[in-house]
Amino acid sequence: MPTMSNQLGEKREQSYAEVSSFQMSESFSRNMEPVKTGRIFLAAVAANLSAFVVGTCLGWTSPILPKLKSNDTSDSPLDRPITSDEEALISSLIAIGALVAPFIAGPLADRVGRKWVLLSSSLFFVLAFVLNIVGSQVWILYLSRVIQGCGVGFVMTAQPMYVGEISTDNVRGATGSLMQLFIVGGILYAYAIGPFVSYQALQWGCLVVPIIADVVFFFMPESPYYLAGKGRKTAAVRSLQFLRGQSAEGVHDEMAVIQANVEEAMANKGNMLDLVKVGSNRKALLICAGLISFQQLSGINVVLFNSQSIFASANTGLDPAIATIIIGCVQVASSGLTPIVVDRMGRKLLLLISASVMSIGLAALGGFFYMKLVVGDISSVLWLPVPALIIYNIVYCTGFGPLPWAVLGEMFPANIKSAASSVVASTCWILGFLVTRYYPALDALGSYYAFWLFSGFCIVAFFFVMFIVIETKGLSLNQIQVRLGSKK
Repeated sequence: MPTMSNQLGEKREQSYAEVSSFQMSESFSRNMEPVKTGRIFLAAVAANLSAFVVGTCLGWTSPILPKLKSNDTSDSPLDRPITSDEEALISSLIAIGALVAPFIAGPLADRVGRKWVLLSSSLFFVLAFVLNIVGSQVWILYLSRVIQGCGVGFVMTAQPMYVGEISTDNVRGATGSLMQLFIVGGILYAYAIGPFVSYQALQWGCLVVPIIADVVFFFMPESPYYLAGKGRKTAAVRSLQFLRGQSAEGVHDEMAVIQANVEEAMANKGNMLDLVKVGSNRKALLICAGLISFQQLSGINVVLFNSQSIFASANTGLDPAIATIIIGCVQVASSGLTPIVVDRMGRKLLLLISASVMSIGLAALGGFFYMKLVVGDISSVLWLPVPALIIYNIVYCTGFGPLPWAVLGEMFPANIKSAASSVVASTCWILGFLVTRYYPALDALGSYYAFWLFSGFCIVAFFFVMFIVIETKGLSLNQIQVRLGSKK
């Protein structure tokens, strides 16, 4: 008599065979209709406009904090300069909202759909920027940043689910990497506009972005996986027709596979405990939470939130606002490479390169600040901070920036995906809060301590990727589950 584990193994092998057979004809349906991948990228780009809004919130502090710290309050909503503790809170409080919101966004994504959770995120962003416009007390800025964080948490939970579910196996790595490109695009938007316009003008400039994002994304279809799970098969077929550019007959085979996967997932409805009770889920959680943790421990939010202050402290002779814009341009350009190369090189290799080179760039930056303190005359190496941060940002934006989120979108089965996304997104922002909240205290002891610490975490991340992370390049969602459940 077969055991339950044997039966489960047989089901996995059967699903593996079914999806492998489907993959062989993935680009052509039963009547040889080609999949129009441009439709997939159109929906993914529309969904990622919300990630652009996230970027404006993350980049907002870099041009705004110097205005708030200035003794000249003519371009500040406050009547006095902020203190260092207030500066740290304004930077870090976005993480509080972002770590709580996923536990609301995850269940909502299962109840009302991935699309509507992404659309609703704009309500938080609009409210936050309105508060920035009318607020004249520092506590209002605190509240605004927490509300921004709620919007960020909604986006970071629902967007990987949506993009992972609308994509075919051969483009999922590319579409999953778009989030980072749009985030850094939003950051560059804030970097490029903020230093050269008034405080109020920047708030208005940021306020219109989520409204535009909602208008565009409203016309995109809901995830066919979600619709199938709700028993709305006709709507799921229409969604798939739009995304594949095919007729109902053309999407028949893929719809059958989606329906079978969803029915199996619904028959084994998961909960939060299944993340640790089921071996494959536990391994997936370790991989995803680990990658997200090292993403934050690389110090990226310190760099994003404090770019102008870092360059001002380095005293390189280059206008800090211009240096920050250069970094923003580098981030956008390098993030644009990831969708092109990720499905050729694979996730694991890019992560290994990212961790190793980030460590070198951060160590060099720490060395610069140490020499500035000990030697004093560093005129011969004043050039170092800009290329060190350029190199750091290039490899971050091609590796540890986009890929943890891309991996999250493909690592978990449908019955546990929303719970997993909530946990991983919250892990990201717990660490994001701790790093940004206590960076000023570490910086006060010496900037080199902070950058050397981040460099050390990148070294640990390299070995984590080498020995723990599995490669998912070219695998279907079911094949990834088989790989996670394998004893090999």
